[in-house]
Amino acid sequence: MAMKPQLVKLLEAMKALGLKPMHVMSPVDARAQMEAGVKARNVPPIELGSIEERSVPGPGGDIPVRIYRPQDADGPLGALVYYHGGGHVIGSMDTHDYAARAMCRDANIVVMSVDYRMGPEAKFPAAVDDCYAATKWLSDNADAMGVRANRIAVGGDSAGGNLALVVSLMARDTDDSLSVAYQLLVYPVMDYTGGTPTYETYGTGFGPLMAASIPWFREHYFTSDDDLVDWRASPVRAATFAGLPPALLITAECDILNHEGWECGKRLIADGVACEHVDFDGMIHGFFSMAPLLDDSVEAQLLAADRLKAALS
Repeated sequence: MAMKPQLVKLLEAMKALGLKPMHVMSPVDARAQMEAGVKARNVPPIELGSIEERSVPGPGGDIPVRIYRPQDADGPLGALVYYHGGGHVIGSMDTHDYAARAMCRDANIVVMSVDYRMGPEAKFPAAVDDCYAATKWLSDNADAMGVRANRIAVGGDSAGGNLALVVSLMARDTDDSLSVAYQLLVYPVMDYTGGTPTYETYGTGFGPLMAASIPWFREHYFTSDDDLVDWRASPVRAATFAGLPPALLITAECDILNHEGWECGKRLIADGVACEHVDFDGMIHGFFSMAPLLDDSVEAQLLAADRLKAALS
């Protein structure tokens, strides 16, 4: 299916900025380009009750986090720990700030965005370790943070969706106090070896994520091909998804990851996990973060907030 007209116009505006493909750039330059592209949208921020910048202890040093609280918060709230996308190489709390604010406001929950370590400075499994540690910290300090320890969700888009699923698997299999109540999985990277049918169909001409992007991400985040078959890198390789919390899975039709997204949903359901899968027609990878400039992005964020509110209230 072709991309929706509103999306085509937005991509044309982005193209006018002279953006380069990620895979021809250095990680530093690709990060700067992504940050500049988000700022160029010039979207007014959503007003909230409070936003706090702080750090929490992690295995490689302190982990910066940003904690969003809704206005007029009354009593302990449910919480979403959000991991931004960007192939474990680019992206930041700033590039995904609008989505975090929207879910905080519309779901009436605390949102904690995690600035996990990325490659090439910190190779796999640094991002996994940081995301788990930050989530565990919030659980351990739930009372002090005004959060309900039994109502903590994990979520993210792309690499962040990958990390959310991996953190859920780790919480399930680790004998500690972390319990994940819900998963928000937005076009997650399920298998870093790539090469599924939608790589060919949507590999070029459908937004910033191209088939050539995945080898670039692999080069900068992983140390060897052996890492790619580790379930913490490619969660499709986990033995089972049984016992995971309910999930909302959002995918985009015109996305190289669309095929593995559908396979993720089928696998979750086959393993007995309550999974609601919504595939957005005519959308591309990254569309979730394009609100409020794209109607489908607004719809996807409202859907996520609605399900989070129901699961965490």
